[in-house]
Amino acid sequence: MRIVVDVTPLSLARTGIGNYVRGMVAGLSEAGPEHEIVAFAPTGPRGARNVATAFDGLTVGKRITTLPGAYYWRRLWSRLGQPPVERFVGRLDVFHFSDWMYPAQSGGVRTTTMHDLVPLRHPELVHPRTYRLHASKLANAVRTCDVIFANSGFTADDVAERTQFPRERIRVAYPGIDPRFSQEGEPADLGAPYVLAVATLEPRKNLGMLLEAFQLVRQRKPELLLAVAGTAPPRGTPATPELAGDGVRLLGFVPDDELARLYRGAAVFAYPSIFEGFGMPIAEALVSGLPVVASAHPSLNEACGQFALRADPGDVQAFAGAIEEALAGKAPTGGTEHAGQFTWRACGEAVLDGYKSVL
Repeated sequence: MRIVVDVTPLSLARTGIGNYVRGMVAGLSEAGPEHEIVAFAPTGPRGARNVATAFDGLTVGKRITTLPGAYYWRRLWSRLGQPPVERFVGRLDVFHFSDWMYPAQSGGVRTTTMHDLVPLRHPELVHPRTYRLHASKLANAVRTCDVIFANSGFTADDVAERTQFPRERIRVAYPGIDPRFSQEGEPADLGAPYVLAVATLEPRKNLGMLLEAFQLVRQRKPELLLAVAGTAPPRGTPATPELAGDGVRLLGFVPDDELARLYRGAAVFAYPSIFEGFGMPIAEALVSGLPVVASAHPSLNEACGQFALRADPGDVQAFAGAIEEALAGKAPTGGTEHAGQFTWRACGEAVLDGYKSVL
């Protein structure tokens, strides 16, 4: 098969969706070396460099088209429905489009991945442009796709419930964990024990509540720090409460090598999110051997398994109590093995199986 994957999310610094796109392509290449994988990205000059760098070391074809005003070009292309994507990438057997655009195609399997329905479930928590883009992409996917992928069973069920797209044509392809996240290697040293949070600084991640819970815990453990690794959300996204106070360290964007060290050095990992598609940082923390305290929202069940302390994301006292339990060594064990099942090869195999199911 000749499989063309839209990788334009890699135009920006890699966070959740970008990491998934890159990992999925790597997994496809590993699971199906007999297939031709083409990474396609119409993007601006800086984005083109980011995309090219993301695929260093991978044996995949690249069709990176540099365009001024790429965002508006992609949006217009999606809305017009012409020309077909084959005009730019040649013949294809599969076209796997991203959250960033949904151009038409002349033939072959048509598919996409749904990472979550946050913009539709909680439009008040995202930029209006994000809502419009996701609503349009979902409507197109339901109307035109042969198969849809989801990054968790929760998201697959959510898509089926929201859209009436046949559940049997929604395939789950879990994200994979980069091998650098493990218990082996040097831990970070922040000069004191710390609770680690890894999240974009947006309201959905519920970091304001975590800060309140941390302050309660710190009254009894004044040496404790709260380290937050994450970037600001897109411009126009509703603001998250200011994260400031004694013992708070805002680390900003952290490259994966440094993030792996942060996981290994932490006393506890905290993830209080209100709603997720999967919750990849939970799996990364578990495979790094960390005790995890996570929101009790069911969207995180698959990432956590039975290996995290769960608490109501709206209950400060409960979350503080769970952090104290984790610090006292009362978190479930066995999370490393659970998280170890999430690999990019397994993701690639699931995606290939999904393509073949509709050929």
